Amino acid sequence: MKNDPLYPTQDIIEAAHDRIKPYIHRTPILTSQTLDEISGAEIYFKCENFQKIGAFKARGGVNAVLSLASGEQERGIATHSSGNHAQAIAYAASVVGAKAYIVMPDNSPQVKVDAVRGYGAEVTFCKNTPEERQRIVDEVVARTGAVFVHPFNDYRVIAGQATATRELIEDSGVVFDTIMAPVGGGGLLSGTSLAAHYYSPLTKVIAGEPEGAADAVLSFKTGKIEKAPYVETIADGLLTYLGDKTLDIILRHVSDILTVSDNEIIAAMRLIWERMKIIVEPSCAVPLAALLKNKERFAGQKVGMILTGGNVDLGKLPF
Repeated sequence: MKNDPLYPTQDIIEAAHDRIKPYIHRTPILTSQTLDEISGAEIYFKCENFQKIGAFKARGGVNAVLSLASGEQERGIATHSSGNHAQAIAYAASVVGAKAYIVMPDNSPQVKVDAVRGYGAEVTFCKNTPEERQRIVDEVVARTGAVFVHPFNDYRVIAGQATATRELIEDSGVVFDTIMAPVGGGGLLSGTSLAAHYYSPLTKVIAGEPEGAADAVLSFKTGKIEKAPYVETIADGLLTYLGDKTLDIILRHVSDILTVSDNEIIAAMRLIWERMKIIVEPSCAVPLAALLKNKERFAGQKVGMILTGGNVDLGKLPF
């Protein structure tokens, strides 16, 4: 797949960053002495919970939509997503004046549904399985003629997500031992690993994944796309399995994938709320949970961590 002209080379990631810059925030990097003491590592948090739409996915969505030819934009843009990519495409479509058609699982957090509609997108609901999401979005595309932008298995999306790690490395001035991100479909993780490969080649990339959606760790071991043995986790943003493009990059550039339980995710999420005074959603806390579960592995390291988003339903906090 490396011979695909859209494959995210360093030049393509640079171009993506220039393209999206006017429409996204260059999010801050925060540290916490308390979390450093608790973890035994020196952690630099890239706060994408402060990003437009409240999540890193604004980067990939905006890059994908702005990369389309004007004729394609005019047809409208369609996607499926439980929330953050849905908001990203709705926001990106509003930037270029295009219509957005979003397929969302019927159990998506209401806060995310409201936000998608707030950007003027048309929402269609489906049962929350990858197969149903794709089936319904295919119907929407057939009906509307809209261009489909995959939530993660799209090089334009991956290049956009890679810009978060590019900024983390550039703005911190730190040579990281490890950079951590959560993994669902792998758009962020593959982008993170490519950015580390280009901008900080000695840095390892390690993912956190919920035990209740542990497909990526299986795919990582077998080298082919696997489904999770069971799906039940509070981390609603990480329920999907990898795509062929994301798996290909992950196999080449990611060092390991560590799994964590929902209790460990909730504990890490609570720590971030209490100690850093910032709002994060459960999926966002997965890498910190993985670090805390494996402290000895990261002891004394400089660790960069992508805090992916803060779109949490405040009426349904797990603590």
